[in-house]
Amino acid sequence: MLDKSPVAPGSSGADALAVSTEAARLADQLGYHRYWFAEHHGQPGLASAAPELLIAHVAALTQRIRLGSGGVLIQHYSAYKLGELFSILASLAPGRIDVGIGKSPGGLPLATRALQSELAEGSAQAVTRKIEELSEWLKGQRDGTEIHPRATTTAAPFLLGGSPASAEQAARLGWNFVHAGHQDGDRANTLEALARFEAIAGHRPLLAVQAFAAPTRAEAEDRVAGLGFVRLTLEDGHAVNLQSEEGAHEYARQYGAGIRRIEAKTPTVIAGTADEVHAELHALSQDLGVTEFIIDQPVPEAEARLRSIRLIARDARQAAA
Repeated sequence: MLDKSPVAPGSSGADALAVSTEAARLADQLGYHRYWFAEHHGQPGLASAAPELLIAHVAALTQRIRLGSGGVLIQHYSAYKLGELFSILASLAPGRIDVGIGKSPGGLPLATRALQSELAEGSAQAVTRKIEELSEWLKGQRDGTEIHPRATTTAAPFLLGGSPASAEQAARLGWNFVHAGHQDGDRANTLEALARFEAIAGHRPLLAVQAFAAPTRAEAEDRVAGLGFVRLTLEDGHAVNLQSEEGAHEYARQYGAGIRRIEAKTPTVIAGTADEVHAELHALSQDLGVTEFIIDQPVPEAEARLRSIRLIARDARQAAA
């Protein structure tokens, strides 16, 4: 599961974090393999500003599920500091910590500037260098400096991305990869990314999808009806996905560039009963050769999210019985 801690209408950020905690504990009880927390900044509809804090909090409340970031946005931080954070988390919850790394800023321009105000000039853009440095720090040391404390079992590294180049980058680092299939409707691009990773790593990466289950197909489809996002392209070529057209205009204002175009996009969401969701995931697995999915639920309401987690976990419950 991937959790962005969405703030439901009429609720607060604190409510969203409480729901994320409850959802992660439920996933632990039901047999899910991983539960990851996203990172976003300056967005009132999302409370997921610090995944490392949620990981630490939930690790103390769960027993077996792997916990991780989906992902920490490395351009804002020192690779050394991230190495320390995830070494501590891996020491607190041995064998249960994943460090997923994202390359985007994850917020509006003013929030990004605030996050990066103390960074050395050009540091935020040196994402490839930072990822390579983090890879060394996760192994323990770099340039004669060590990470302390050293976890007996280190955090498992994942790169998150939507391109074949990112897939190849992850494989060459010896990391796992999560392809952003929930944002990518381009089948050819997905197949190329999966194949490029497998050619080096010897196995398929993970695939992120949007999925939501309800007692009936009609209810599931009604819940996800109208979901969408916009693709904003600015006059200087900079492009970003945003939640609404209003958000696109605000992004352009903060960025300080004119708008070239705003394109409405409809995400691919697997929606239906538990059996129907499982059937579609199985078909995707057979088609693409993927054996593990990261599920992003696009519905913010707590009751609906928790029920969907229970329904999708039906096979785990049956196995336990």
